[in-house]
Amino acid sequence: MIQIFMTEDGAIHQKDEVQAGAWVALTNPTATEILEISEKYGIDPDHLKAPLDEEERSRIEVEDNYTLVLVDIPSIEERSGKDWYITIPLGIITTEQSIITVCLEETPILTAFMDGRVKDFYTHMRTRFILQILYRNASQFLQYLRVIDKKSDMVERKLHQSQKNQELIELLELEKSLVYFTTSLRSNEVVFEKLLKNERIKKYPEDTELLEDVIIENKQAIEMANIYSGILSGTMDAFASVISNNLNIVMKFLATITIVMSIPTMVASFYGMNVNTAGMPFANSIYGFWIVLGVAAVLSLVVALIFSKKDLF
Repeated sequence: MIQIFMTEDGAIHQKDEVQAGAWVALTNPTATEILEISEKYGIDPDHLKAPLDEEERSRIEVEDNYTLVLVDIPSIEERSGKDWYITIPLGIITTEQSIITVCLEETPILTAFMDGRVKDFYTHMRTRFILQILYRNASQFLQYLRVIDKKSDMVERKLHQSQKNQELIELLELEKSLVYFTTSLRSNEVVFEKLLKNERIKKYPEDTELLEDVIIENKQAIEMANIYSGILSGTMDAFASVISNNLNIVMKFLATITIVMSIPTMVASFYGMNVNTAGMPFANSIYGFWIVLGVAAVLSLVVALIFSKKDLF
């Protein structure tokens, strides 16, 4: 899908045709749309297709008539009826006349500009626009990181009540999201450092300050991701130890019960053997059954008391 936007009189407007100073937004474009934009602006089709590959790395490509800035942005993926967090590439191509964004799906980072919710936004100020996108991207990472932290707290409270595989799987998914975020944020940091040194990108005096704000926000997101990842990893290890310890306690209890219950079984087995009754104690007594039963019960009780003192129950 191709959408064309342009700021006029301080407001964003959608256009039907490309004009100088316009913003061309490509969302999951078709091969025909990619070819159309490639021929119109003289852009390598591979550079337009690069953001459509989920495994594409963040980088900057400087060509003769355009510059490609490729960064990772956070995204929500629904699996099994729940929202999980991943990262996808976003391509920003700046030419002499326009700025082009390419993304695999709609993202709130760009829709905020499309809806006019970003202050001091002008499509013709291409460098400023790039930095504003990058700043909102870093802010979006921070927002999702806070959501992940809240989700991990909720799952942790559930685990305190009942240790189930479902909760542990949710913690694992959250930890995977943090790994994706940390990797993407570090890749973006390299791109930002290159932007800071690239004189071709900086056009306005205040852009350097805005880029430094982007770098600060990104570093903060990296620190938060590392902290949350460490906490989540420690939580999973702790609960794994708790579950293992609980299992050991159950197995110890069952083993103790088995030993105690085996004593009456052994006594009954001895008296149930097919031997001469003359050699069996209490065989001719009318109270023999109760005496044997009492002896078995006393032996079991003695063993149970011994185990109890050793804290094996």
